Amino acid sequence: MTESEAYVAFNMCDGVGWVRLAALLAKSGGSAVRAWNESGPHLDALGRSVDWAAECALAAKRRTTIVTMADAAYPAALRDLASPPLALYVTGDPAALARPGVAVVGTRHPTVYGEDMARLFARDLARAGWSVVSGLAAGVDAVAHKAALAAKGVTVGVLGGALDKFFPPENAPLARAIVKAGGAVVSEFPFGRAPDRQTFPQRNRVVAALARGTLAVEAPRGSGTLITCDWAKKLGRAVMAVPANLDSKNSAGCWDLIRAGARCAACAEDVVAACGAACAPVAEKTAEKEALPQAAAVRNVPRREKAPEPAETPPDMALTLEEAAVLKTVPSGGVSVDMLIHRTKLPPAKVNGALVSLRLKKKLRFLPGNRVAPAAV
Repeated sequence: MTESEAYVAFNMCDGVGWVRLAALLAKSGGSAVRAWNESGPHLDALGRSVDWAAECALAAKRRTTIVTMADAAYPAALRDLASPPLALYVTGDPAALARPGVAVVGTRHPTVYGEDMARLFARDLARAGWSVVSGLAAGVDAVAHKAALAAKGVTVGVLGGALDKFFPPENAPLARAIVKAGGAVVSEFPFGRAPDRQTFPQRNRVVAALARGTLAVEAPRGSGTLITCDWAKKLGRAVMAVPANLDSKNSAGCWDLIRAGARCAACAEDVVAACGAACAPVAEKTAEKEALPQAAAVRNVPRREKAPEPAETPPDMALTLEEAAVLKTVPSGGVSVDMLIHRTKLPPAKVNGALVSLRLKKKLRFLPGNRVAPAAV
């Protein structure tokens, strides 16, 4: 048994974390192997026998790297935690965990505005060379991961259960795409551990610790996103929140964060300024495997592009006058068809006809509640 294998064994024991292991290490002269030989087999709270050798063999079969606190590859950022994970099960590139990153997190049920903001922030941060860290959950997390991939950036997904108990299952293809693009999917839980109410908060602390700052995109009160932000604050990391309409229940938690001192983030530059040192822009695909420069200036972060007014751009011959008038009137957060008719002062039939045509031309998308919004970026 090696020191690393001893940490794997301790990590498999129910009821054993860093605090308890630290006490055992103190008695064994700092040797995890000696600590295991002296008391490890009797530590599991459920009385199970721990087959660490089979666990390591299964990891090798699944092409999973187990990185423990005894390994040089263990992320230094996680050692800031009072109770860091004893082991990390990683698919993909373990080096991705050490890249300068920003956690982009939010509700599992975002509005169109929330999705758009997650997409824009994650895209701009990835383009600027930052790793986008999130929880691979439905909603804002998934949008952020996908946006980072679309920007040819690196993203890290932290699971709330074991790698072989992937949740939610519909995001499994996204996890494979993350790994293929040079990122990583990571879990601190041994094989077989299903996600539950206890594991998700544990996951959130890892998300916060891996990142230099946490950005709450959209979060109602009581959201798990606020747990991640709380961990970031405890660790001395930057905490940021995206503003929204004051009457938006989906962003009530974000407003609470801002009132409590979180930075109000309107663009990726705000995030970088809060997180400190900047990264260099993502290189071309041929250079993606090279080491990431660390000393680029904040100016490398692309500003969010402001959609130009139609009158200032060359005329789009594919749009009719009615279509152009309607498209110009649709705000980024969406609008009801009734309000469009009121604002454009066009006959309802012409507005509805223009909306159908704009949807076919992929300029607009239809939303529940008889609303429309610009097509996703």
